[in-house]
Amino acid sequence: MQRRALFSHLSRLAAALAWQQVCAQQAQARGQQPPQGGWQTAAEVFTLGVASGEPRPDSVVIWTRLAPLPLQADGGMPAQAVPVRWEVASDARFSRVLQTGSAVADPAAAHSVRVEVKGLPSGQPCYYRFEAGGQRSPVGRTRTAPDPGERNTRMRVALASCQHYETGFYTVHREIAASDVDLVLFVGDYIYGTQAKPYARVRRHPHVMPDLHRRTLADYRRHYASYKLDPDLRACHAAHPWLMVWDDHEVSADYTGRHSPDLKDPQAFLAVRTAAYQAYFEHMPFSPHRAPVAGSMPLHGRYPWGRLVDLMTVDTRQFRDPPVCAGRHAPMQGKLLWQCDAAQAPERTMLGQSQGYDLAAQLASSVCDWKFIVQSSQISPGVLRSPLGPLLYADGWDAYPAARRRLTEAIAQPRVPDVVCLGGDVHRHVAANLRLDPADPASPIIASEIVTSSVSSRGLSELMSSWVKRSNPDLLHVRGDERGYVLLDITPRQVVCEFRSTPHPVRADSRLRTQARYVIERGQPGPRKA
Repeated sequence: MQRRALFSHLSRLAAALAWQQVCAQQAQARGQQPPQGGWQTAAEVFTLGVASGEPRPDSVVIWTRLAPLPLQADGGMPAQAVPVRWEVASDARFSRVLQTGSAVADPAAAHSVRVEVKGLPSGQPCYYRFEAGGQRSPVGRTRTAPDPGERNTRMRVALASCQHYETGFYTVHREIAASDVDLVLFVGDYIYGTQAKPYARVRRHPHVMPDLHRRTLADYRRHYASYKLDPDLRACHAAHPWLMVWDDHEVSADYTGRHSPDLKDPQAFLAVRTAAYQAYFEHMPFSPHRAPVAGSMPLHGRYPWGRLVDLMTVDTRQFRDPPVCAGRHAPMQGKLLWQCDAAQAPERTMLGQSQGYDLAAQLASSVCDWKFIVQSSQISPGVLRSPLGPLLYADGWDAYPAARRRLTEAIAQPRVPDVVCLGGDVHRHVAANLRLDPADPASPIIASEIVTSSVSSRGLSELMSSWVKRSNPDLLHVRGDERGYVLLDITPRQVVCEFRSTPHPVRADSRLRTQARYVIERGQPGPRKA
């Protein structure tokens, strides 16, 4: 019996060793074989590049992550903290270094590093880099915001969102990286956990996410890493500072607050959301004070750009009320609402009470020429008129009319001039009037709205887009069949909005063109065609 037990044990051991050898060969074929001398001897430690964000008059946040094996859960790093040096200079050769310092890449944060570098000259371009394990990172270029009292005369901004990896290449990011812009505004859906249908897929996710109920922090970390391995996305991060807000796909499709249509157990979904928020923070150039705590993350903020533009970032996901209506009142698997009286409830919110009050106070106190509300979706109505009555997009502002009315009242009472609302999510280029009461065509126009199409995610056909436009007279431009971004050229007198686009799907060699151009004049709310 002892001999049989011994042989059985040796047989299992031999099988385990054989399987381990197979796994090692597969890992080596995928380029995920650990280096013999440890992570310091890896061919590349800074595989995910560098990034910067949250530019202020005297500071900017710089970011990187140590990940020699980025598609592994630990990035190929040891379970110990690693020192990282950083430098910021006024020139790309680092002959005029402005500041240096050291930071710690902690395994609890996936060995990501973020440094809020303070004491920098205002309104100036800067260059930065990191060093760890004897390796230097790529050089990133960023800039600080102008002094709040400065009468600056120009700002150029790229507005982008929605970049499903599988449905298109990141030609948009390649063009933005090469463009002369001061800032990139990315307004949600940085990753997608869903797999595209085979007919819509032009490439595959390097890491496939499991079903929502089985997702872990390790899954989100690998997924973010797989996106950041794209060279065009890395180049865009390295070329310009970014300001970011999230939408739903950073966690799961159509989630609202602590509710998900795909995971009904609130506690189980909160655990998934906590992991998703943590991975999002780890991979983005956010200030350390935005670190998630107890499953929540402070995302909204205010970023003046001299006296020219006041940028107010708004979170429309974390505090949003859950959806209402079901069955026959929510056709197309709940994507639309029909005869849903519950959506009209006055207490329903998109922003939450505290954030709503903060935004109203920021609008009322701003002394800048332009006030930009940076959020994730389309605020102006996108209702579909049909013989059966109006159909509302269930995951947008149309399904929260009372919340939209509170926002427009914050602009109109007291009168806040020259407000421009920026959004994404709906995968179409939009230029629109924003009225005090969007449902009343006689209500005064109080602001302008510009919504960007998606970087790669599939949008509506021209037939559907024309239906949306016919149903909503305040939508001056609607185009959902092309992908792209919006280039905003801002001066004290006007904002020129150039809708850049390319046909869907975006190929690796795609080129963008100007689909349309609109102008917003100072003192005259509402875009007009240029």
